Formats: sequence, C-alpha cells, structure tokens
Amino acid sequence: MDKKQKQPKILSADLNENIQNIKAVLPAEDILVYKFTSGDDVQCAAVYADGITDKELLGSLVARPLSLAKAPKTIAEAEKLLYFPESKEAEDVQAACGEILAGNPVLFVDGMGGGLVLGTKKVTLRAITEPQTAITVKGPREGFIEDVKTNMSLIRRRLKTPALRFKSMEVGRHSKTLVCVAYLDGIADEKVVKEIEQRISAVDIDGVPDSSYIAKFISKKPYSIFKQIGTTEKPDILCAKMLEGRVAILADGSPIALTVPYMLAEDFQSSQDYYISPFRATVSRILRMLAVFAALYLPAAYVAAELFKLQLIPLNLLLIISGGTQALALSPSLEMFFLLAVLEILIEASIRMPKYVALALSVIGALVLGDTAVKAGIVSSPAIIIVALSGISAYTVPDLTGTLSVLRLALVVVAGSIGTYGIILLTALILYYLISSDSYGTPLLAPFSPLIKRDLRDTVYKTDMYALDTRPAVFRGKNKTRLNVNNRQKEESDGQN
Repeated sequence: MDKKQKQPKILSADLNENIQNIKAVLPAEDILVYKFTSGDDVQCAAVYADGITDKELLGSLVARPLSLAKAPKTIAEAEKLLYFPESKEAEDVQAACGEILAGNPVLFVDGMGGGLVLGTKKVTLRAITEPQTAITVKGPREGFIEDVKTNMSLIRRRLKTPALRFKSMEVGRHSKTLVCVAYLDGIADEKVVKEIEQRISAVDIDGVPDSSYIAKFISKKPYSIFKQIGTTEKPDILCAKMLEGRVAILADGSPIALTVPYMLAEDFQSSQDYYISPFRATVSRILRMLAVFAALYLPAAYVAAELFKLQLIPLNLLLIISGGTQALALSPSLEMFFLLAVLEILIEASIRMPKYVALALSVIGALVLGDTAVKAGIVSSPAIIIVALSGISAYTVPDLTGTLSVLRLALVVVAGSIGTYGIILLTALILYYLISSDSYGTPLLAPFSPLIKRDLRDTVYKTDMYALDTRPAVFRGKNKTRLNVNNRQKEESDGQN
C-alpha cells in the first residue's frame, strides 16, 4: 500500500478531476485556472502561476487558436494545432505541478488524456552590464546576470563548438534551483566532471539561493581559510578558463560562476592582462604580489620591530616613530589591533550603507577619526599609515581580501607574542598548508609547487600568445594543444628567405 501511495497520480481525461488534483497539491492563491471553450464547445483550461507566466502569449498562442478549432483528442493533435515553439507532455500530477511552479502553464482539454506543458515562462531580467567586481579599461564589458539561461547563451556565443556541454540538474527540495555544469568535451578532465556532478546531485537542502551554496558543497575542504573554488562574473574569463580545461558551474539566480580546478595564482591575474602588452601585464602581476605581501606583513613587521627588533628600523625613521609613540597609552600590539578593527568596521559599514552615505562615512573615518585619535594620543601617525597602506594593498586582489584580513590579524598576534620568530613560524605553517592542499587533484600553489616550468609562462610573468601554445599541464587534460605554431614558423622562414 505504501508503494502505491508514493506513486504519482496519472493525469486523466477528465478536465475537472485534473484541476482538483493540481489544486490539492498547489492550493496557493497565485495558482490560477484560466477556463475557455474550443470551437466545438469542449471545455479547456490552463493552470498557471500568476506573475511568472506570460498571460499575453497564453491568450494569443493558446486560447485563441483553440477557440476557433475543434478540441484535440490527443497531445499530438494539440501540439500540431497550436504550433507552440516549446511544449511537452505532462503525464502525472507531480510533473505538471513542477512545470507550473517553474512558470510554464499546463493545458487540459476535456477528453484529452494528460496535459500539455507550454513554455510561456515570464522572467524579469536586468540588463547585461559590466560587473562591479571586475571593471576593466580594455576588453569585453559583459557580465553574467541572475538568469542561468542567459548566462548559458553568453557562453555559447563565445564557444561555437559542438564540444561545449551543458548538464543541468535541480537542487533544493523547495527552491528547485537549476544548476548547470558546463565544460568542453575532450578538453576537461572527465573524472573531475563526474565528481562534480555526483557532489551536486548528492546535495539535499531546502533551497539554493546562490552559487556560493554550491561552492560549499563541492569544496573538499569547506572550512579552509583559502578558497577551493574559483569564481568569476565575466563570460570571457569563464570561457578562457574552460578552454584551459576547467569545469564551470552556473546556478539560476546568481551572477557568479564557479570554476574548478582552482589555483591560487588565478587571483593574481586579471582579464585585462590578456588585452594589453605582455610587459605591462607582467608588471601589474608583480605589483599585485608585492601588494599582497605588504598587506600581510607590514602591520606584523611594525609590531615586531617596535617590541623586539628596533634595529630593523632605520635610525631616522626610528626617531620619528619613537617620538610619536612615547605618550601613547596603548602598546604596539593593542594599537595595531585597534586600528585594524576600525578598518574592518569602516569597510563593513561602507559596503552596507547607501553609496553616497558610504562615501561620507569613509571620509569621516579616514580624516576625522584618524586625526582625532592621533591628537588624543590613542594611536600614532606611523601606525595609521601602515594600516591604511595594508588595507589598500589588500584590495589589489579583491578575491583574497577576506583571507588576507584573517591572516593579517594572526600575524599581528604572533608578532606581538614572540616577534619575528613568530612571523617566520606562522609563514612556514601557511606555506605547508598551501603545499598540501589541492582542488580536485590540482595543487593550490601550482605551478610553483610542484614546479611546472612550462606553466610558469602565464603566472608571475606573461609571455606572448605564441608561447602559450599548450594548455596548463597541471590539469592533466588529454588535448594539450591550444595553439598551432606551425603557421608562425612558416611565416618566419618565408621572411628570412
């Protein structure tokens, strides 16, 4: 008896019975029934969800043709009569309810077995604009939006190849969020694709409002302080990563696409690096790495130098610092903690406040509070300069700001406890953790550890496009050739002759 109860109810040929069964499952007031008659006075009805169904299409492409013709007896006759671009049969009540909740109405005709699902979903979308997290001077300005179908089309427009694969699945017991796995067949590692699909299909949660939920489930170390999954909002970046052998994950309702495998070196790269000269791109990447180093170690080095190793500071600078810190009530460690806490509070407030209020808040925090704190003898000017420089440097690599903030505080703690030895020990611990971590078989520190010399051509320094003739070896893809250099060699030989 239990097995029979679990089986879905089959849609019958009785129109009223079908409507009653659907309303029993979907009793909400926004589930409406649009009744009309065919040309030979047979009762017809379309059940739809108000607000997410295009009622104009429902009237012009469904109700009007049926009101002028004889009622169809089968689903096949109904499809021929309506000439609807998107339609399919719903055999049971559960399938029909799922389509209705997705925005697709289900048509019932008295005497016709089953229901016809009509693709008249109405989705309100924002325009495709440049994402705020990846603004570039040169290069494409398109960004993903919250509709997964639109995002898939942006990828398809750039990768016009039959090798492009999309595998869709629904995640969330109540949200039924459409999650799509995209990859290039023959380029992406099949083992990685299968493992991602298995992990996503195994997710059993009430709802998935954003792709960040999926990232937590497919991460092998979800509690790691370092990212395990790459993210991007730009179609050109995503397509470039897929061409290298990565797998993309798109979630309906989120403009952020996920990419795996992930390497830490990705966050030091920018889409603009590929639209400017290799020399300029190399300089920019070196500056980002130096900025991250400064963001991490400047506050800790300042605290360690003041407490333990004064000889690390040049004499003239030491005299200036000592003159400004004699009357301070706080120790160097507490002073740095206080300033870093104020910095984090200002950042959090500016993100959540309205744009114009946030601008005024930043000015007040930087000028008024900083100047007042120095005059009151709470903090020193050198400490404010170091914290400000550290905070600005961290945002040269936006995807690592959260990680850098936590590690910066940890380094200040050990610097205030045991000085430079603590900084060295914690640095060694961080490096050990990074060396031992991987993302779907790809080491986070690749291609530095393990050292893959050929892959270094697009990490710290960037070579010209002809030197990037093979895909990164760290991804272990079967198809390694990315660029055919025979044509260039032929041109060079012809020019010499």
